[in-house]
This record gives sequence, structure tokens and C-alpha cells, in this order.
Amino acid sequence: MKRRRFLQWATLGAIGGLTRTVRSAGSRRGANARVVVVGGGFAGSACALHLRKFDPDLQVTLIDPDERYFTCPLSNEVLIDERDLASITVTRDGARRAKVQVIRDRVAGIDARAHEVHLESKRTLGFSRLVLAPGIRFLTEQIAGYDEQTAELMPHAWRAGEQTQRLASQLHQMGEGGVVAISVPAGLYRCPPAPYERASLIAHYLAKRKPRAKILIFDSNNHFPKQDLFTAAWQALYPGIIEWIPPAEGGGVLRIDPSTMTLYTASGAHRVAVANLIPPQAPAQLAMDSGLAAGHGWCPIEPLTFESTLQRDIHVIGDACIADDMPKSASAAVSQSRQCASAIAALLAGRDVPPPVFDSVCYSAFAPDRGIRIPGHFQVRDGRIQSVSSSPLDGSTRNDARLPGDSERWYAQIREEAFAPASPTGQRGFAEAPASR
Repeated sequence: MKRRRFLQWATLGAIGGLTRTVRSAGSRRGANARVVVVGGGFAGSACALHLRKFDPDLQVTLIDPDERYFTCPLSNEVLIDERDLASITVTRDGARRAKVQVIRDRVAGIDARAHEVHLESKRTLGFSRLVLAPGIRFLTEQIAGYDEQTAELMPHAWRAGEQTQRLASQLHQMGEGGVVAISVPAGLYRCPPAPYERASLIAHYLAKRKPRAKILIFDSNNHFPKQDLFTAAWQALYPGIIEWIPPAEGGGVLRIDPSTMTLYTASGAHRVAVANLIPPQAPAQLAMDSGLAAGHGWCPIEPLTFESTLQRDIHVIGDACIADDMPKSASAAVSQSRQCASAIAALLAGRDVPPPVFDSVCYSAFAPDRGIRIPGHFQVRDGRIQSVSSSPLDGSTRNDARLPGDSERWYAQIREEAFAPASPTGQRGFAEAPASR
């Protein structure tokens, strides 16, 4: 998906004349209607399943090169041996049981005018509607000295899987009294509370195993989600272990020297034992090459349908799209996929698009048995997806207690909605492996 071929096809698409209204599906409705979904993460996989649910006669094709997908939710627990990688691994079996055609391949280019997707295998797929859920790419070049090779020494682990294991191994091998650095990028990035949950869980691990160790959070932001609650938890649970460094105190990492494990900020040089560098982020290259991204980098969409405002009959969901007040999170992506699938089914059938009801929930752990629930509720108002006032309890610690079962049930629910509807035999489309705790 990272190749720049076929850029000219995307730019030939019908860009002009699009308005912020819900359009009909035109001449591509009917029994032969086909929706192609690109990207098999939470957004894309959930959308494919919901399309089959809303219109069982619809031809739905899911394109992703990987048979297995490692979920970012709960992956921070893998870092500290609270669970293993198998417990956050899913497969495409649920999509196949739902009669979604699964093609393991990469997209080489999109011809918006011809309504065609061109694969690296030289295969071409026509579509009535296209759903793009490409996720993010990492702007490593914005940190001097950082690139994909350096990421093996200083893993970001912002895609779960091999890098999660690499970072976990570095934490386990670090000597007593070592310093762990976590850098947080400026701008929009996937799962805003996750760096601070990661710091919390690593601190929990260090307090038990390496109590003289320390965590430095080099933050490019002056504030972060639920900062008061995280700060209070750190003071109570991990006094002296976590130090948060905002931009005014030299928090942003400007360059690195991987040979000496040194990070350079406005405050000087910092040599560390483990460096978890989370780079700035933008939509995956395919979204850029296909003419779906605006000047600021993310993909503008119609909030009722998630149809691109730049390319007709192409929808963008998940981390790559501009969803206004909605966070870039797994549960938000699943909520978007639900509305997008419902809208596409309605458009192809010539019906009105139903009004959306969006939600998202994030569980952020302070420790394996403590944390907060951060819910969000959203409606489309004045052409934007806007946050709706929440319950007074939303985002509170509820006496600073979170039963592990709460996040487990939430995770099981969004994972099943995205990857694994129940089969008649009760099987699930994910790797059955219990958490280690």
C-alpha cells in the first residue's frame, strides 16, 4: 500500500462539484453491486462484516496482505507480561464465515474514475463503492536520525506485533537503575491516552522488578487526556518513577543518536537504556496517493456517510479520516464502520441514509487492576461530528478502581464486532489464547 504508482488515476477522479449532501448511488446499484474494503484493521474488517449484515446480497471484498492482525488495544499489557501476543491476535476467519471475499494482497493504485482497484498481484477489481481503512503511516523523518531501521533499536510499538515483542524484550533485559524514555508526538495520533497508559504499566513493572529505574516522558504537547487523573495515580502508585516533561521544559525530541541511545531535546542530551519513540503520524501512503487527503494530511469526509469530499463513491473510515471530535481509537473506528456500512447499504438501495449514533470507549490502565474508562458520545451537528455531553461519572476513576473484567468485556465486544461474529458451532475468528495473568 505504500507504493506511489497510479497516482495519476486517483487525481483523474471526479473531484469537482461535490457538495456536503448525501448522494444517490447512481447506476451502480442492483444485484451486481460490489463494495471493496481496503484495510483489515478494526475499521475495515468491521465495515465488511456490517455490510454483509445490512445487505446479505451485497458482494463484499476485503483486501489486506496479512492473515493475522495484532490489536493495539491491550497490547501495552503484553509489554509487562500481563498477557501474551497470542491473546491479542485475530484472523480473517470471521469475515470468511460471513461470506466476505478475503484477498491477501496489497493495493498498488486506485482508479477513481473507472471505479477500479489495482492490486500488486496485477489483479484488477471493479467496485460500486470503495471503503478505504488504510490506517496510519509514521513520519519518522520528522525526528532527525530516526528511520525504519532505527525503529528496531528504538521501537515505537504503535503497531502491535513484532515491535511490541521487541520493546518488551528491551524492558526485560534493561539493567537495574536504567532509564526508559517515551516520546509523545505533537498533532493527531492514534489513541491519545495510550502513551500515558504505557508509562503507567511500565512503571508498574519497574516498581516490582527494577525499583531504581525511572521513566521520562518527553511530550510534544502541553496537556494530555485526563492528565489530572494520570498524575494523581502516578504520585500514589509510582512516586519518583515517572517524570513528565512538557515542551516548555524541553519535552519534544528533536534528534537522536541510536549508537549511544541519546535523545536530544531543547533541554539538552539525555542518554537512556530504552527509548520508545512514537513518531508523528499521518494517513497511510495509499490515502495520499489516491487523492483522498487534504492539504493538512488527513482525509476529509461527509459525516453522515464517510464518503470522501474529494473522490466520489469512495469512503474513508478509521484513523485516516477527519472525524472531527471523535478520537483515533479502535472503538471509534468500529462505530464509524457501523454507520458507513449502513449508509452504503442505504445508498445502493436508493434509501435515505439513517442518522448516525457514534460512540467510543477507551480503557486506560494505571495498573493491571486500576484505571479509568473514557467514553465518548457524538452526533452530527452543523455538518460536523460533535461531542455530546457525557455522564458526570464518565472519565472519572470511580474511586480509582477498575476491575480487569471491565476492559476484558469491552475488548471482547469490539473484537467480536470487528473480526469474529459467532458461528453456528460457537467458533470465533480469533486465536484462542488466555491471558497469562
